[in-house]
This record gives sequence, C-alpha cells and structure tokens, in this order.
Amino acid sequence: MFGFGKSSDSETAVATGVMDKYLAETPVAPQDGEIVSGVVSAIGRARVYIDIAPFGTGLIYGREYMNARDILRKVNIGDNIDAKVVTTDNEDGYIELSLKEARQALIWADAEATVKNGTILSLEVKEANKGGLILDWQGIQGFLPASQLSAENYPRVSDGDKEKILSALNELVGKHLSVVMITADPKEHKLIFSEKGLQDKEEKEEKVNKYEVGNVIEGEVTGAVDFGVFVKLEPGLEGLVHISELDWGLVEDTKALYKVGDKVNVKVIEVKDDKISLSIKQLKENPWVEAGKKYKKDQVVDGVVIKYNKHGALASIEEGVAGLVHVSEFETEEKLKAALSLGNVYKFKITLFEPTEQKMTLSFKDANS
Repeated sequence: MFGFGKSSDSETAVATGVMDKYLAETPVAPQDGEIVSGVVSAIGRARVYIDIAPFGTGLIYGREYMNARDILRKVNIGDNIDAKVVTTDNEDGYIELSLKEARQALIWADAEATVKNGTILSLEVKEANKGGLILDWQGIQGFLPASQLSAENYPRVSDGDKEKILSALNELVGKHLSVVMITADPKEHKLIFSEKGLQDKEEKEEKVNKYEVGNVIEGEVTGAVDFGVFVKLEPGLEGLVHISELDWGLVEDTKALYKVGDKVNVKVIEVKDDKISLSIKQLKENPWVEAGKKYKKDQVVDGVVIKYNKHGALASIEEGVAGLVHVSEFETEEKLKAALSLGNVYKFKITLFEPTEQKMTLSFKDANS
C-alpha cells in the first residue's frame, strides 16, 4: 500500500538549495536605463538588430539610430556592441536600445575611474578664457582653472589685469599639457582638470617636507609681482617672499629690486599647506635694533616723508625706520600734503617709540610749534 507522507527536513533543505542555485544562476532581465552587451544579428534600413541572449532581440532605430548613425554605418553583422536600454516594452516585442546614451554612460564611467585612479592625461588646450583653459577629453569639454596650473604655466600678471591674464593663457592654446582629472560629474556634464596633479602634489609634499623654519637657502628669482617675489628653491619648488619681507625699508616696486634670474639668499619663515614662505629682510641687520639705542620718546628728529596713506604720511628717520604722522594734525588730507611734501626733510617729535614692536608715531606740530 502506498501512502504520501510529509517531506523530511533534509529533503526540504535540498529542494530549497536547488531552487536557490537555479535562481542565482538565472540571468536577470535587463531593466530600463541599464547598459547591455550583444552581437549585431541583422542590419536593416535605418535600423540595427542586436541579439541579447537569452532575453531576446534589441533594436536601435528611429531617433536613436539617427543620433548614432555615423557609428552605426561602420557596424557589421557579428560585431559586439554595448547599448543602453530605452524600454523593454516595445510593441513589436523588441528591446529598444540607444547607442549614443550607452557611449555617454560608458564615457562617464571611464571618467569616474580616471578620477579615482589619478590617471595622467596628455590633452590639448582648445581655448582660453579669463578663468582658465578649455580641454577636450573623449569629445567632452572640460575646464582647467588657472589656479590649477603648474607654477611654470601660471599667469603671473603683476597688476591682476584680466586682459593680461587672458593674453598669457592664450599662449597655451594648441599646446598639450599633462593633467589629471579631479572632478567628473555626469549630471552636471562637468569635467575639471588639474595640471598640478596627484603625483605632482605628492612629489611637492616630499620636497616641501625637507625644509624647516630657519633654513637659509640660495635661490633664484622666477617672478616679481605686486605682492612679492617668487624664488625657486630647487627644480619644481618655489617659495614666496611677501613684499613685507623683502626689506626693512618701504618697498613700492618689487621689480625695481629684483629681476628674473637674480640669485638671492632667503630664510624659511613658514612651511604650511605645501607652501613655503620666505624672507630676505630677516637676513639683513634689523635697523630698529640700532634705532632703539639712539632714539627715545619725545625726542625731536629729522625725518624724510616717503609715502602718503589713508591715515596720514610716513616719515623715515633712518633707512628702514619710519613712523606715521597722523592726518588729524592737519584737519584734512589736502592740508597734510600741502605741509609735508614727498622727499622733503622736516623736524618731527617722536610721540610713540616701541623699537621691539617696530612701531613709531611722529608729530609735526609738536616739533614745529
């Protein structure tokens, strides 16, 4: 007599395992928006059929064919092709595909991998604008900001004139630059490049870390701008001597003091954020030290007017030792300039004298009343 009994736990487990394995091995049908691969099975008039086993036949036609016709005209039966699923619900049973969208998706995936890997690219500069350079990568325009240019190509324009900056950047059009991609945003259709590069950054960090505050080095002037002087410490590494660190005296024109190629001794005064700040004046004798021995508050001295500013006039009593004559003594800026001419020597009374802080104020009226 035959009967039907309950399945044992072991039999149930086996059956479940077989089903799980079957489901795991069963390919998942493609969804709208996915990239699929297939083999060209037939080519018709303004349409291409692609075998997407085991899910059926894909079709590129209509607008999607026209968008990619230059590529599709070169396609042959048997060629492997990647395409993006537009819809799986075509009324004729085909899976509608887009080659152009697939290419764009694959390009952006490649771009994201390029950013992640820090791949170094050699790209031609196509255009320049006041903010930087336009580069082309796989048919997509990208931007290289001027701030991401290497020291060699950075436009050092003394007065910050945008037209001069654009002129300097235009000189790079047509040249190939070694760059890395630092941003790839498919939603914004945006690529950002850097000439400084990840490898350059690591190399620069290694170089910068060799220097410490207090080091004295002989360098070479590579550029003079309004705010200071750039000095090459070694190949690929520059530091900045800010205008306030060029000399103890007043510096109005950096280019009058230094020219490209000049050899100078500099002192490292700060190492921060991969940047090295330098000083030339700190290698010279501080004139305020000797001045502290010679002058004192309430003393009447001779001083030459060297500059006007919004607070009044600066008068130097020795090279590198200057104090402020406040405009309030003269009621107006016009009256101050009428009384104190640039380059002339006058008697002044020292009203504040702190040589260790390099501070001094002077009075014209108190010395000449």
